[in-house]
Amino acid sequence: MDQNSKKSNNFLNNWNIYVVMPAYNESKTIKNVIEDLKQRNLNMVIIDDGSHDKTYKIAENSVYDHGFIYRHVINRGLGAALETGIKAALAKNADIIVTFDADGQHNPDDIIPVCKPIMEKRADVVIGTRNFNEMPASKKFGNTVMNIITRIFYGIHVNDSQSGLRAFNRKAAKVLDITSRGYGVSSEIIGEIKKYDLKVEEVEIETIYTDYSMKKGTNLIVGLKILAKLIINILK
Repeated sequence: MDQNSKKSNNFLNNWNIYVVMPAYNESKTIKNVIEDLKQRNLNMVIIDDGSHDKTYKIAENSVYDHGFIYRHVINRGLGAALETGIKAALAKNADIIVTFDADGQHNPDDIIPVCKPIMEKRADVVIGTRNFNEMPASKKFGNTVMNIITRIFYGIHVNDSQSGLRAFNRKAAKVLDITSRGYGVSSEIIGEIKKYDLKVEEVEIETIYTDYSMKKGTNLIVGLKILAKLIINILK
């Protein structure tokens, strides 16, 4: 571990930070992600969302004393997994809760910069913003559309509404009312920020694009499905 990592660990030791990691069929990547977080001495809450592969077993064998694992018997969706993880982290008296994807697309070194505005009491919520100029075209279009949809339906603009790397202080985490079960939860979280007048900041983060991670997350088809659900909810 280099000197920067050691300094980062010392900084983090003053805070009870929990990384909430939803995982669904992530047996190819989850061990490496867990090991990276363990090197930085981070606590984890891992939610196996009804995986059909070896995700749960691999996570159980990897996390040791660095966290807790919860398991949904059936696949309930990203929103439900985040809800389970956030409630668990609050029950463990987390000062800051960080959501973190299990597919290897996030750089763990971005966690401290994302938490810093909360530590300095400048923000209740921090969103890790990906560089859209580096984003593959298929991802860029879908995420841009979702930014527009989120602004139209929730009345708040952020540069990366679908980012999976976010940080919440206890105040923000406790008021979140997550009802979306799928990827629509990312837009819903932005709506909750507006609803409760939470202070939000955005911090640029690195994204690691691989053939595997490219298959995950928001694309145009997912975006259209989310749009349809938003319209249906408004018409109810």
